[in-house]
Amino acid sequence: MKRGTTMLTMSALVVAVALPCLAQVRQLPTDTTTIVGTIETIDQGKRAMNIKTPDGMFVGVNVPESVQRFNEFKVGDMIRATYNNNVIVRKKEPGEPAVDTVATGDAKSATTGTQVQTRTMTANIVGIDRNASSISFEGPNGWKYSRRVVDPMVFAQVNVGDRVDIIWNTDLAVSVQ
Repeated sequence: MKRGTTMLTMSALVVAVALPCLAQVRQLPTDTTTIVGTIETIDQGKRAMNIKTPDGMFVGVNVPESVQRFNEFKVGDMIRATYNNNVIVRKKEPGEPAVDTVATGDAKSATTGTQVQTRTMTANIVGIDRNASSISFEGPNGWKYSRRVVDPMVFAQVNVGDRVDIIWNTDLAVSVQ
């Protein structure tokens, strides 16, 4: 009985210590954007193209190396490009060094391709707008980013001037229709 009580007490202590740590990392909802349209221009050297959407907008897309038959794409082809952007924000401890890294990877297929990129960057919180439910960040080289915050509890955990690591996991899938 005493052993069971000790185990239960230790488990409760571990959970109590771990909960504040979990509050320091926030995963924001994944933002998915799909672009469907016609290829209007292609730059084979830069692996870039402009897609004209049905509503007349032009969107630039950099095609990943994993799309093996990119050289067969031509003006007029119907294309679908889907971006998934997953963002994680972690509050940094005082004195923790800044980071700024990028890692990429590809998944190969004949007519489709997916490129995954993970970017980690230290930024400062430069603005909090509770009315608009958003936070603004500034990072290296004058980089600026604002993001809508879904969970209002986040506002109680951060202040203007706090340093955070922002981790983006972005994947781009391109396919010819």
